[in-house]
Amino acid sequence: MVVLHALSNFIDCDFVISDSTPSYWYEGRCLQSGDRLKLPRTSMSEAIAHGLMQQLAKNDCYSREGKMFGILLVELPNGEQRVLKAFSGLLNGCSVVEGWVPPIPGRDEVALEEARTLAQLDAIKQEILSLKQLTERQQYETLSDDFEQQLQAMSDRHRYCKHQRQQKRQQICNILTPEALAIALEQLDEESRQQGIERRQLKRQQNEVLQPLQQLIAATDTRISELKQQRKALSRQLQAQMHATYSLTNFSGRSRSLQQLMPGGSPTGTGDCCAPKLLHYAATHNFKPLAMAEFWWGASSVNQDKIQGEFYGACAERCQPLMGFLLSGLKPNPPAPFPAREGGVRSLSLPILYEDEWLIAVNKPAGLLSVPGRYSDRQDSVLSRLRHLLPDGMMLVSVHRLDRETSGILLLARDRQTHRQLSQQFQQRQIHKVYEAILSGVAIAEQGVIDLPLWGDPENRPYQKVDWQNGKPSLTQFQVMAREQDYTRVEFTPLTGRTHQLRVHAADAQGLGITILGDRLYGCDAATSRLHLHARELRFEHPQLKKTFYLKAITPF
Repeated sequence: MVVLHALSNFIDCDFVISDSTPSYWYEGRCLQSGDRLKLPRTSMSEAIAHGLMQQLAKNDCYSREGKMFGILLVELPNGEQRVLKAFSGLLNGCSVVEGWVPPIPGRDEVALEEARTLAQLDAIKQEILSLKQLTERQQYETLSDDFEQQLQAMSDRHRYCKHQRQQKRQQICNILTPEALAIALEQLDEESRQQGIERRQLKRQQNEVLQPLQQLIAATDTRISELKQQRKALSRQLQAQMHATYSLTNFSGRSRSLQQLMPGGSPTGTGDCCAPKLLHYAATHNFKPLAMAEFWWGASSVNQDKIQGEFYGACAERCQPLMGFLLSGLKPNPPAPFPAREGGVRSLSLPILYEDEWLIAVNKPAGLLSVPGRYSDRQDSVLSRLRHLLPDGMMLVSVHRLDRETSGILLLARDRQTHRQLSQQFQQRQIHKVYEAILSGVAIAEQGVIDLPLWGDPENRPYQKVDWQNGKPSLTQFQVMAREQDYTRVEFTPLTGRTHQLRVHAADAQGLGITILGDRLYGCDAATSRLHLHARELRFEHPQLKKTFYLKAITPF
């Protein structure tokens, strides 16, 4: 089976590297020497990956299910460069596909057990889904609501009657004879007792109707819990069997099972990701890895945290713990360089718009985080670069943030007092911000205000949506600058600072109804290299100098 591919299959032979600086490092510490080993994702490997994306886009079979794909640029013993490509897990149910790197050795040994267990897991899944759709659940909700409404109406009526009885008691006390008063009061008390009986009867009826349904639902939930525990046990059993047989080899020629490498256990699917498959194959065939790139293709992931065509680093749970072993045998690479500082001027990769002893303003490039992320593949950021670059870098604090895909002005404070004062200006909407964007369509309105409440579903981060019940107020002014063929250049002035505010206000049908060019998260599928959104202007009062500062960063698109 052919798995080595020529570079010309993915990129033009006259491809020129525009930027040799790696955009990401696959890294890990050698288990024997302790050296930190690195393999870059370069512009070359990204260009090869983009070429693979174009091939995938021509065949629907690659987009039926969302998954990670990857390429590894390798050097053969004769000095020639070739490309390996891999997919994570199974591709349309197959682990071996012509032209792709095969799975890690060991899957064949447990294939029969895997198929049997997967069939059991699917049966459990279907039973859980069926139990969750129990018709009595909706019946219970409907009847419960009906009883609550009846009880509420009864309570309102009884409260009114009680008030009427109290008024009547006051009236008759002064006008009736003692004998007549006693009779009248007894009648009022009897009315009160009858209403109490009426309420107890309704509560008894409620219990008689709802209790059997409650018991059935409780029994169903117990069964679902049992099935989930059974599913978990089966998954762990299969995982242990697979990890005992899966064997990885590194560039030192050493082989270890997943069970040996991760004795404490690991998530299902470990060893089936692109990076381990590519590096293992290269190591066992005496290929020297030069650069690697992994990307998502197909439908967005369940949590909307993976978008088609976007590059991603080694996953923290499955791949990152294996990197130190997989890369062992490679010569340690020097640490990734940070922008150099010479005479107060930084590299253009991180241009400084303004700085003094209290604050720094940076023109953040698209694709770079404002601050480090949670996992190891999201550590490169404006803040981490400046902290390595500046003598007082560890004191820096970001005053606000820009999305990773957004370029433009980012403000950082060099001390806590300045940070607090600037943060207050942001909170009190005293800082004026202007963004420039290109919309992937023609906007009809020339200018206006978009007032739509935004809410981020915690189960679907980072996606935001318009939600009139749960959303937080968000306000944006817009002005059309120009219409260029099928696109619209727009100036946005956000009056609030919600997550993804401009992106949702542009994309939502209640806003402009046109996505920002390159915004894949909100539905733009145009072929473009970046999100066309730029934080162009920033006006604020300097907390220490007490002067109004106006900063502007030229729009790069």
